[in-house]
Amino acid sequence: MNWGLVVKELYMDKVFIEDLEVEAIIGIWDREKKTKQKIRLDIEMSIDAKSASIKDTIDFTLNYQEVAERVSSFTAESRFNLVETLAEKICKLIIEEFLVKWVKVKVSKIKVVKSSSFVGVTIQRTSEGY
Repeated sequence: MNWGLVVKELYMDKVFIEDLEVEAIIGIWDREKKTKQKIRLDIEMSIDAKSASIKDTIDFTLNYQEVAERVSSFTAESRFNLVETLAEKICKLIIEEFLVKWVKVKVSKIKVVKSSSFVGVTIQRTSEGY
C-alpha cells in the first residue's frame, strides 16, 4: 500500500456534487439504446480550499455549479454501453477542463435491477493518469 497517497487523501480538501440527476443513453440492451434514462452522479474533486477560505471569493476555488452544468450537458449528449465508460469519460473531462488533481465519480443507474434501487460503479482517477 502506498501510505503517502492514503495520507494525502485523508487531508485533501474536496468539493462534492451529490445526487446529480442527469439523463443519458446508456446500456447494453436494445431498449436502453433507444431511450434516455435517468442516472445519478456523485462527484468528489480535490481542491486547495485554503486560498478560497482566506480570500472568500469563488475565484480561488472550483465552481461546482460550472462542473455540474458541464457534466450534465456532456452526459445528456453521450451514448455509452457501460457505466464504467461514462464514469471514465467524466473523470477525464473534469481533470482536463477543470484542472483538478484527483476526482472520484460514482455513476448509478436507477431501478434497472429487480429489488435494487441503484446499481453502478465508482472510480477514482488522478491527473497523472491522463
